[in-house]
Amino acid sequence: MRSPACILVADDTPANVRMLETRLRHEGYEIVVARDGEEALAAAHEAHPDLILLDIMMPKLDGIEVCRRLKGDPMFPFTPIIMVTAMSDTKDVVAGFEAGGDDYLTKPVDHQALLARVRSMLRIKTLHDTVQTQARELSEWNATLEERVASQLAELERVGRLKRFFSPQVADLIVRGDTDDPLSSHRREVTVVFIDLRGFTAFAETAEPEEVMSVLREYHARMGEQVLAYEGTLERFTGDGMMIFFNDPVVVPNPVERALRMSVAMREAMDDLAAQWHRKGFALHMGVGIAQGYATIGAIGFEGRLDYGAIGSVTNLACRLCAEAAAGQILISQRAHATAGELVDAEPAGDFQLKGFQRPVPAYSVRGLKG
Repeated sequence: MRSPACILVADDTPANVRMLETRLRHEGYEIVVARDGEEALAAAHEAHPDLILLDIMMPKLDGIEVCRRLKGDPMFPFTPIIMVTAMSDTKDVVAGFEAGGDDYLTKPVDHQALLARVRSMLRIKTLHDTVQTQARELSEWNATLEERVASQLAELERVGRLKRFFSPQVADLIVRGDTDDPLSSHRREVTVVFIDLRGFTAFAETAEPEEVMSVLREYHARMGEQVLAYEGTLERFTGDGMMIFFNDPVVVPNPVERALRMSVAMREAMDDLAAQWHRKGFALHMGVGIAQGYATIGAIGFEGRLDYGAIGSVTNLACRLCAEAAAGQILISQRAHATAGELVDAEPAGDFQLKGFQRPVPAYSVRGLKG
């Protein structure tokens, strides 16, 4: 409610209007005057008063009809109306209340009664306005909350999808917009790591299905820990094989170093797993291939089923080196070995005639990391 409160005085008797206007202005209220029913309706729509003092007996439209119209108008959800009558007949009072009036005064109007009723109605008006404002704010807050919840759910769903391929840290970067859209096709230099279980085919042919699934769960869990620890991008699972690459979607200054550290940590984890499996009669270990080069990366698949993949000779090279690696061996390409420099302790493993490559490909076997 505005301050000072605005009061509409509707009465066809000039003396009554002057008396009411004088008393109410003296109390600090803003007064609007109307001298018949039609004028009262027009003034109400123009001024939107906080309270209306409405004489029942007026020309053109009487106060009862004015009250009924205002109470039925959605433009006036709650505007208190005090009916003013010169008659003591209770029929007028009842008719006023039935039309929607909130209180009544009889003429001649007593000064104290006038101020008491005006203050009472304005307090009710203030309370109503406060409730309405709070209800509106609550509704807006609920709408905002629903939007936030929907947005957060969508973000969580997106993060969940992204975490199929990326580490949680990388997925969060993508969702926040701190990196380019990884699903759009792009070309970038990456370091690719292929890992594969040696002896798995023979093991799967003789072991029970439950044993095979148990081994794969342990293997994926331990290798997955290292993928997350070194923030690699998991491109695919191929049963007992995995492909991970570095430097996409987030560019890092040391993709070869990350790939090497992750692979050595994987081999150490595999030594522990292989020992456990050996006690169960399973002869399993891991081979690793690492290569560095350019690949085209982005979404691969069709609507409803998209994967994130890398295509290029660097992925083929890493895969072929992995296939050549013996149990527990990490083979790296010549380019990756040169980039690693003094970080890696490696020895020449010879030249390999790899499928898809016309010339023999030199590779190095990683013994460990220096420092």
